[in-house]
Amino acid sequence: MLSIMKFSVFQILVFLLFSSFLYCQAVVRHTFIVQDTEYTKLCSTKTILTVNGQFPGPTLYVNKGETIIVDVYNKAHYNITIHWHGVKQPRYPWSDGPEFITQCPIRPGQKFSQKVIFSTEEGTLWWHAHSDWSRATVHGAIVVYPKNKNYPFPKPHADVPIVFGEWWKRDIVEVYNEFLHSGTDPNISDAYTINGHPGDLYPCSKSDTFKLMVNYGKTYLLRLVNAAVGDILFFAIKNHQLTVVGTDGSYTKPLKVDYITISPGQTIDVLLEANQPLDHYYMAARVYSSADGVEYDNTTTTAILQYNGKYAPSSPSPLPYLPYYNDTSASVNFTGRLKSLADENHPINVPLNVSTNLFFTVSVNTLPCIEGNACEGPNGTRLSASVNNISFVSPSIDILKAYYLNISDVYSNKFPSKPPLFFDFTADSFPSYLETPKQATKVKVLEYNTTVELVFQGTNLLAGTDHPMHLHGYSFYVVGWGFGNYDKEKDPLKYNLVDPPLQNTIAVPKNGWAAIRFKAINPGVWFMHCHLERHFSWGMEMAFIIKNGEGPKGKMLPPPPDMPPC
Repeated sequence: MLSIMKFSVFQILVFLLFSSFLYCQAVVRHTFIVQDTEYTKLCSTKTILTVNGQFPGPTLYVNKGETIIVDVYNKAHYNITIHWHGVKQPRYPWSDGPEFITQCPIRPGQKFSQKVIFSTEEGTLWWHAHSDWSRATVHGAIVVYPKNKNYPFPKPHADVPIVFGEWWKRDIVEVYNEFLHSGTDPNISDAYTINGHPGDLYPCSKSDTFKLMVNYGKTYLLRLVNAAVGDILFFAIKNHQLTVVGTDGSYTKPLKVDYITISPGQTIDVLLEANQPLDHYYMAARVYSSADGVEYDNTTTTAILQYNGKYAPSSPSPLPYLPYYNDTSASVNFTGRLKSLADENHPINVPLNVSTNLFFTVSVNTLPCIEGNACEGPNGTRLSASVNNISFVSPSIDILKAYYLNISDVYSNKFPSKPPLFFDFTADSFPSYLETPKQATKVKVLEYNTTVELVFQGTNLLAGTDHPMHLHGYSFYVVGWGFGNYDKEKDPLKYNLVDPPLQNTIAVPKNGWAAIRFKAINPGVWFMHCHLERHFSWGMEMAFIIKNGEGPKGKMLPPPPDMPPC
């Protein structure tokens, strides 16, 4: 009897080991090699940071609910981190990626194997560097297929990632360092790009134009990603309407539009019907810039939609209509019409009973000059930015490690639920004392299962503009938005609590507000920041700590053994 019991235990151990082996084998691994690569664009050659020598980097293809491993090797000369934008990473913030928030950087010559856990996301997301401005060239799309590729619309003939970017003729590290030293706005980019190509309106770029080949009568799923460092973009295709079917990894009610407004950090899925006469048609994107007196790149990037077949293309090809660069009405007219699909197979769960109300002002500010800097901001100051009048200071040890190991003096858990002062946030002028924020490393602590309503209030301090705010670790419902100062009595009466869009990035309109709701059921440390890199670098960010809940499914998972050291 004893020998039979031993044999049974042995069998069980073998079975468990074999099952573990099969499980490990089933997890798909990808290799990301961060390296310096020479690229020629706009009549000049320069070295840029890439992943696997590609710009944009490789597209990741996964299935809904899948877990993958990405082995990131840093073979470049700069520190790097990689963030999986829009991936919730349930209970596992260790691979989320923001530098000195959830990890220390991967230093040159080091490697970090990042476990990326997909859960409810479905559609298009993206990945990018999350250290300094490296994401200018270190980024790529993520395609999350539905199970069995059952789309809530007719299956497209093909799907095509369309990644918008920015290009500087100079080294982006030089641009970034000069920007920090100057204390004012950075040098604008020299071009925008579509899938890494500027298009034929730029010098030396006729052959550097992306072409999308289509067959008449077919439908194509275009997966739009705005990886631009500092600009919201308008996008359109000549003579073709687009049907929006998704944003930020979730489906939307079909929306037919003539143009798209897409913020940095945002993804939008659109269906393109190839139903026009055989010809070549321009695809084009250019800036939407709402801040008064702020310089912007006024160029237009193009690509070609080309029908297969024998024909003589018309020449010259006219550009599609795009709204004027500061047309705020055109921008919100698009974003304000997005709604969740919310059908039987894709139900939504909008939080109705709010337990925690947060009110966050997002502002551009000034700080006193630092000795040795140029300080070319107003009256010899340097520009900064803030959330609730706190300009975030990055720590030297990542907040997640400090929280997990209970290391003191890395951060304060006293981030305020509202700004220190309430005033006319969207007035035309302000007393100068309102322009200077406090500098601190503060986080907001939330109990597990807290139902949160967060109102972002844009201000007109120094420069009123749009702020694409991104929350890591969560998707949220955008239940309302408007212009002017938020009215807590009147504005909630106009909320959409039936089918609001589910997003991870929301553009707070110029001198306006946006209200989001989410349930705090993903324990860990999760970053929130403006996705305009200049605002991010100036301090428009903060972090949430979501405490553990009851039971194993409510608790944060332990760290991997190869976390990069500080």
